[in-house]
Amino acid sequence: MSYRVIYADSARWRSLIGDAAPLIESDAFTVRKKEGKTLAGILALPDGSRVFLKRTEVVSRAAGVMRRFIGSRASWAIRGARMLREAGFRCAKPLAAMNEIRGGAIVSSYLMSELLDRAQILSIFSLGYHSERLCEIARLRMIAQALAREVRRLHDSGFYTLDLQQTNIMVEDSGAGPVFYFLDLEDFRRAIRVSERRRFLNLVHLDRSIGRHVWRSTRLDFLYKYAGRPASRAERRELVRRYMRVRTSVESSHARRRIARAAGKAIEA
Repeated sequence: MSYRVIYADSARWRSLIGDAAPLIESDAFTVRKKEGKTLAGILALPDGSRVFLKRTEVVSRAAGVMRRFIGSRASWAIRGARMLREAGFRCAKPLAAMNEIRGGAIVSSYLMSELLDRAQILSIFSLGYHSERLCEIARLRMIAQALAREVRRLHDSGFYTLDLQQTNIMVEDSGAGPVFYFLDLEDFRRAIRVSERRRFLNLVHLDRSIGRHVWRSTRLDFLYKYAGRPASRAERRELVRRYMRVRTSVESSHARRRIARAAGKAIEA
């Protein structure tokens, strides 16, 4: 087994990422996400500063071999951060990245990045920890409209992501309005032109992750603002119809996967 540093913003971070494997198992690490093959959280450093550390394990040896050629999740995150920052979008600054290699295959990758300690994930910023801010209609509308403009700017710039969940967007109150940061940078892609289906897929995934918690009028306001405020009722209906067609396909796909998982569990039992 060997470790290969694939990116470091400075000598300090190069040295620190080399110890990522034991550090992520130490008391200095506080888990924020443990889901599937992903472990992520906050690492406290001896000087009192903190960074974000994420480990992503590869699902199989075959996938690990393939990752040697196409790049690990950490290397894709470095690439995504560079693209977004060059285009004027905000994201957590990568500090260092490393691959763990065993038998010629990548088995896991580590990404260390700056901690956005003044920002909150979208749902908490918008609704509070217990949805206590749901009644602040004007504020929610302001946030929805600002986010719609930012996502539209992202798409118009030729970017889309494979996973636009609300937990992958962090928001900071600048005093002059919300400031948005994009996370999970490994899932960002660039296209000459982002198709309407790609755009709507991002909007559907975002709505599925946070839309069920907010008023229908706020959700529609977001969609209309994203589209540039369709003027007539007929235009708005047509926009919603096209959007719902994509949403229905996503819901059907998720339903099929749930049925397949349930069937697999029944067979195992």
